[in-house]
Amino acid sequence: MSEISTKPYLIRALHEWCTDNGYTPHLAVSVDERAVVPREHVKNGEIVLNIGRLATHKLELGNEYIEFQARFGGVARQISVPVDSVTAIYARETGHGMAFEVTPRPAADAPAETPADVPAAEPDAGRPQLSAVPPADAGESSNDAPPPDEPPPPPSGPDRGRPKLTVIK
Repeated sequence: MSEISTKPYLIRALHEWCTDNGYTPHLAVSVDERAVVPREHVKNGEIVLNIGRLATHKLELGNEYIEFQARFGGVARQISVPVDSVTAIYARETGHGMAFEVTPRPAADAPAETPADVPAAEPDAGRPQLSAVPPADAGESSNDAPPPDEPPPPPSGPDRGRPKLTVIK
């Protein structure tokens, strides 16, 4: 039996966190042929969906698919996106949330590739790139300076220790 991904559980937890704090949860999705979304709202192969309770009807955050009904331009639409196509979930008001790596699925009739056969993905210069923000308590003492190849420690203050979704252009 294969292990279930942690991704759907993290999406549900962050959705609940956003809702409990009065924030509007938004889902960024990399759109492929499996996603049932209004194609006129897809930009650069991605769509951002408001998955707040006021914007959705019959929201189901499942392990394989996220499904709900929502209105686009006043027209009710059925939405279905694979969990493995979700690139981020975040609070619209603060930007706090979590970004995920999306691995493209091979076509059903194509032979499976081994990791050695898969070329390294090159970032698209026109698309924003997400980066991980290290936790504030990374185990470093205040006397140790970080090596030059590591990112600097996060700033201290009221936001210390709170993850942030950072868009790098």
